[in-house]
Amino acid sequence: MSANDLSKLYLVLDAGPQAESRLQAALAGARPSVVLLTPPHGKALDAASVLPLIDIAQASDVAVMLADDAQLVRTTRADGVHLRWSNDISARAAEAREILGNHFMLGVDVGHSRHDAMVIGEAGADYIAFGISEHAEDREAARALRAELCHWWGEVFEVPCVAFNVESAVEAEALAAMGADFVAVRLPPAAASDDLRLFVSDLAQRLATIADAA
Repeated sequence: MSANDLSKLYLVLDAGPQAESRLQAALAGARPSVVLLTPPHGKALDAASVLPLIDIAQASDVAVMLADDAQLVRTTRADGVHLRWSNDISARAAEAREILGNHFMLGVDVGHSRHDAMVIGEAGADYIAFGISEHAEDREAARALRAELCHWWGEVFEVPCVAFNVESAVEAEALAAMGADFVAVRLPPAAASDDLRLFVSDLAQRLATIADAA
């Protein structure tokens, strides 16, 4: 995944009820580079739930990543797998690449580990993600560290960097300005279709302004 000439917007969508209409509303607002499909709370992703979403996104030339399930990527012909952070992330990344070969993308959230980022990046990940743990007690410190890591990575490495767990448009702008190639924003869970369209349109315009100024 190259950051050149692509939208910096990376959307995260739960593959639960009304996911299809929510995705269509989001795509009516702007075309992101990537949509990541995550499982609804307490459930796993399956082919029946993700195939319609893959079709909708890919018809708009948007890449589709599936959370944590490399085998399902092969089955559904999604574009790749995104591995969410865990203590054994390096081993999981190696296993996922073995399953996927070089025909699918591999994105990896390394949390705040510079070591894991370098090892996994050098091993051929298509992007490295820096996020914030849901258990982080000092959220402000965690946000500052994520921004620092995105800036460091962008200054040193060519593998694209994605900032995860972004909670607002202002935060998205700041991270893009700090050097994040892509900014991952979860679609608001209770928003109406028009609100989703406007939300995504506003985000895309803000990020495009940052990209044009770079």
